[in-house]
Amino acid sequence: MPERFDLTYIGPDGEKHRPVMLHRVVLGAMERFIGVLIEHYGGAFPLWLSPVQVSILTVTDRNIPYGEKVYQRLREEGIRVQKDFRNEKLGFKIREAQLQKIPYMVVIGDKEQQSETVAPRRRDGVDMKGMALERFLALIREEGKIPGG
Repeated sequence: MPERFDLTYIGPDGEKHRPVMLHRVVLGAMERFIGVLIEHYGGAFPLWLSPVQVSILTVTDRNIPYGEKVYQRLREEGIRVQKDFRNEKLGFKIREAQLQKIPYMVVIGDKEQQSETVAPRRRDGVDMKGMALERFLALIREEGKIPGG
């Protein structure tokens, strides 16, 4: 690297000398720290650190309006949420969200739409009982607290 940058210094003898580089790092401290975090968690970050905390999955197109309502409410609360309203099978959407290691999937079908509830599912495959959206928000708020914060 000293040659690439044409680095020199004036030595005690008054002449130009090329410095010797003993160590260099391609990645800085922040990049190494992120790498350690990814390796430690295997990409399955805790809720407070996860880039996407909740994915909303609709069963059919007729569930999209209620899905949008849930999406907006979660965003209002500062939840990092994404929506998957594609015309795909629910199992396919769930599998994709699990592969992305999203902590929670919220399934919205006809039953949830009619009762104005949500059916959360954790990334480890545990289906939670249908619950009111406000109850789910309370659960997210509690779990999402930064440790020691």
